[in-house]
Amino acid sequence: MAKILVTGADGFIGSHLVERLVSQGHSVTAFCMYNSRGSLGWLDHSDTEIRGSFKPILGDIRDQAMVERALHGVEVVYHLAALIGIPYSYVAPDSYVATNVQGTLNLLRAARAASVDCFIHTSTSEVYGTAQSIPISESHPLVGQSPYAASKIGADQLALSFFFSFGLPVTVLRPFNTYGPRQSQRAVIPTIIQQLLTDRHTVCLGSVHTTRDFTYVDDTVEGFLCASASSHSRGETINLGTGFEISIADTAKEIATLMGVELILKSEDPQRLRPLKSEVGRLCSDNSRARTMIGWEPKLAGIDGLRHGLAATIEWFSDPRVLGKSRNDYVL
Repeated sequence: MAKILVTGADGFIGSHLVERLVSQGHSVTAFCMYNSRGSLGWLDHSDTEIRGSFKPILGDIRDQAMVERALHGVEVVYHLAALIGIPYSYVAPDSYVATNVQGTLNLLRAARAASVDCFIHTSTSEVYGTAQSIPISESHPLVGQSPYAASKIGADQLALSFFFSFGLPVTVLRPFNTYGPRQSQRAVIPTIIQQLLTDRHTVCLGSVHTTRDFTYVDDTVEGFLCASASSHSRGETINLGTGFEISIADTAKEIATLMGVELILKSEDPQRLRPLKSEVGRLCSDNSRARTMIGWEPKLAGIDGLRHGLAATIEWFSDPRVLGKSRNDYVL
């Protein structure tokens, strides 16, 4: 049983990770973004036995002193807290530097002082920008096509610098387009599902010709567990993707088919388009390093795996109790 800190524990991936760790018997501290309601985000909706089995902390990773207190006695850190909404990064880039870069630096310093055994840092496939070669390996150039992506590149490099400079046992994980229950409704798959649930036919999107490598949330969580268990991953960057790419248009068609509705797709919605040079046109992961280094392989891969994951996601979003529960963009 390890003493574990999860930042961004109230969010999409973080809440799933906390539940898995608790179910395995670990001593988990869930670091959630402070709010006046005392809400723990998606962890408020966990099963009763889960909610009573972890230690919650409401705070802000931008506060160095609070981060230091949170890491006292911790052996393993899973760092997922971040500002992730790409559209918001165009209007508030300072916030992304403060949270994603300075907040990560605060955690790295505290982890070094606490002599943690493992520090898992969460990156994003957005740091690659539009693919210059397919599939995208970890050696692909880093291109910050949005302030969000640039801030994550900075955070990734800081994390690796603490490995090289101070021997902090850091692993950088780079998930590709994680989806599933609890994802924010601003993300493309929940957006499509919610529009079809509401209108039953019409879906308005931005660019639909871009491709993505969608990875189901359970597979992403398993990647975190595999990475922390493997000492070979220290100082490494590792992609977590399926190696299967699909366009947004075809994704919408798959969702409509699974929901049994006829799709009317309206693209190029000005409110949903990124600036032209900021749009990431193509993403597809090379996950060979994850397979060989940490023994991770996605269970839901290829078109059949995607359909299975989409069906589970549609079922979750179709529950009337889900409406209005989506979290904000603070955590990844």
